[in-house]
Amino acid sequence: MEESQKRRQRHLIDFDNPRPPATDKSFTQVQRWVVSILALVTIEHLAGGIALSAVFTDEKHVAARVGLNVMAAVAGVFAVVLFRAIHGMRLLSPWLLLGVLPGVIGAWLTFGR
Repeated sequence: MEESQKRRQRHLIDFDNPRPPATDKSFTQVQRWVVSILALVTIEHLAGGIALSAVFTDEKHVAARVGLNVMAAVAGVFAVVLFRAIHGMRLLSPWLLLGVLPGVIGAWLTFGR
């Protein structure tokens, strides 16, 4: 048998020389990033929806509009805390100010126009 026939091309499966399995560390890192981004985006969308509902709440219900914007800010901060907790980072950080944005933007849209 010729040398070229013995060697298999690299894109084909070679059952005599299987590829090493993926390391658990790299797989865990991917899982951690997927879950944290999914949680952050989902909760931030929820916070944005809460803030948007304050914009469309009747103007005579000022307390409800303020409360909805506060709830949006709390949900946003929770999203950032959850992201940092999944990655094992310190929970208190300047990044928490990013979580307050849905409430601040919602308050500006609600009362600033």
